[in-house]
Amino acid sequence: MAPRAGGFVDGPNQRLPVIHPAPVRSVSDVARLPLTPATSVAGAAVTIGDVAGHHAELLGEYQARSLAQRRLGVFSLVALLGVVLVLLADFRAVRPTVLVLLTLPFALVGGVFAVLCTGNVVSLGTLIGLVTVIGIAARNGILLIAHFRQLEQHEHMPFGPALVLRGASERLVPILMTALATGLSLLPLVLRGNAPGYEIEHPMAVVILGGVVGSTLLNLLVLPVLHLRYGASPAAPSDRVVST
Repeated sequence: MAPRAGGFVDGPNQRLPVIHPAPVRSVSDVARLPLTPATSVAGAAVTIGDVAGHHAELLGEYQARSLAQRRLGVFSLVALLGVVLVLLADFRAVRPTVLVLLTLPFALVGGVFAVLCTGNVVSLGTLIGLVTVIGIAARNGILLIAHFRQLEQHEHMPFGPALVLRGASERLVPILMTALATGLSLLPLVLRGNAPGYEIEHPMAVVILGGVVGSTLLNLLVLPVLHLRYGASPAAPSDRVVST
């Protein structure tokens, strides 16, 4: 092997690896670096592939993360479809299912805000954290909606502000305990920072912690209001009179 231009010529295939550690930028930022006003690093690699006898690839962490992102996206869509089917089978109605699905963006608010405040970049750990916190937000939303419906349909409580307040107060402790247990377990990883060996765990913990805080607050404050406005059962209006 003979060194050439920062790489090595490897046998008859003329393999020339070009290594760039990128100590500050994320791998996605490096791939998007402009070589010319109209061409990025990733675009240049595709262009080189059009030249006869040449082939260029972005390897290393960039390739691994791109593949993991695609797999994670597919699995997330399949999981979301499964959640929708289970909710429809349980609630037997579209409206409460939609209300539960509206809680999923609540998780993204806190998670994205945590990433922006800490200055972290979007990495594989960040994406895993977002998927995890979406599951926690969905669980809290199901707890609230299911309890509202139980009070209305099984305990025959008239639909209205009193029902929503009672349901939220009775589910306050389980939701807060979930958030508290999750937050305390992740706090050491958050405080440790970007220490060596924690490149995935730290951003994941930051996103989950921020998402849990945001989704808990929004679930307890916004979801009851949405249920009060849109969650009344068509067969059980708020002004019904229950005969005993």
